Amino acid sequence: MNIKTCMPRFIVLALLAIVTTAASVAWAAPAIPSPPQLAAKSYMLMDAASGKVLIESNSDERLPPASLTKLMTAYIATLEIQKGQISDSDLVTVSEKAWRTGGSRMFIQVNTQVSVDDLLHGIIIQSGNDASVAMAEHIAGSEEAFADMMNTTAQRLGMSNTHFMNATGLPDPEHYSSAHDMAKLARAIIYQDPAHYAIYAQKEFFWNNIKQPNRNLLLWRDKTVDGLKTGHTEEAGYCLVASAVRDGMRLISVVFGTDSEQARAAETQKLLTYGFRFFETRTFYQKGVELAQQQVWKGQQSQVKAGLAEDLTLTLPRGQLDKLQASMSFNDTLIAPISQGQVVGKVEVKLGEEVLHSADLVALEAVEEGGLFRRVWDSIRLFFYSLFN
Repeated sequence: MNIKTCMPRFIVLALLAIVTTAASVAWAAPAIPSPPQLAAKSYMLMDAASGKVLIESNSDERLPPASLTKLMTAYIATLEIQKGQISDSDLVTVSEKAWRTGGSRMFIQVNTQVSVDDLLHGIIIQSGNDASVAMAEHIAGSEEAFADMMNTTAQRLGMSNTHFMNATGLPDPEHYSSAHDMAKLARAIIYQDPAHYAIYAQKEFFWNNIKQPNRNLLLWRDKTVDGLKTGHTEEAGYCLVASAVRDGMRLISVVFGTDSEQARAAETQKLLTYGFRFFETRTFYQKGVELAQQQVWKGQQSQVKAGLAEDLTLTLPRGQLDKLQASMSFNDTLIAPISQGQVVGKVEVKLGEEVLHSADLVALEAVEEGGLFRRVWDSIRLFFYSLFN
């Protein structure tokens, strides 16, 4: 279908927020310092809102994730709570397998009952392997069945370099993930369940007369950091997925394979500092908000409201956002019926001559086919319209 550029009066105002008045001025990208080189096997910095990758090194390399695995364990638990399959107040009976699981522990006792909410705290804050197995068994019946759920969820999130064999991250040759995939998972955790995400910011948790601190040192060093999770095994090294918010901008950082707890915190701080210093993010339009109306032929209504199916959010080096230009175009000749969500045009955002973002305009409402008189009359009008256009 042909795309016809059109700028009728009812869409001009929708574009004013991002159209520069200096469109004829040539754009030159401002120089920014090279990103830091980290002492880590793999790392990534991502803007949470736009999903734009700002810095990466070996970010798709498959590596052992250690206890970063528990991000998926906790994420699935919160999804099950949202779906009503389990509840925060459910009591989970601790199996002998969960109790015997080695490594970092919450120190739950065999044959006792622990609430789902307490297990979540034990998984997220204390990195409890015992709590992770207990949660997996409660949700799926066995840790093996839960691993299948983890892999299905990973596929849904586009985590193409991830495969889970257990709920804990204990070493297994077939258990791996990547920095890029962990950033995707962190983004889902942050935005899909803000209430449970608040647990990741808690600095300590007291259980069984034992108080254990959160191993994310940045929670003490940087007040803008509010999550997520550490990991460590001899094979994996010291890993950290972190997120911070400054001036409304949220970043997600991931480091794999540093040499110590101090190193993973310091290397993560380098990523976050660089990202906040040299980049900015702005949401120009929110999904579902009317941006324009376009004529519809042979319909019960003569106009259809159009907007975006997803937020239009961009991340750029500082100083560039104000130089953006936007244009909107509609598919030539929209004829009813039009279904809600149907693509009816396109929005393009440019920086200089470079197209930075292209998004479909979709119908925000359905337009049913008009009556016989409307269809015949519009057919006649379309015939003459086509002669002159």
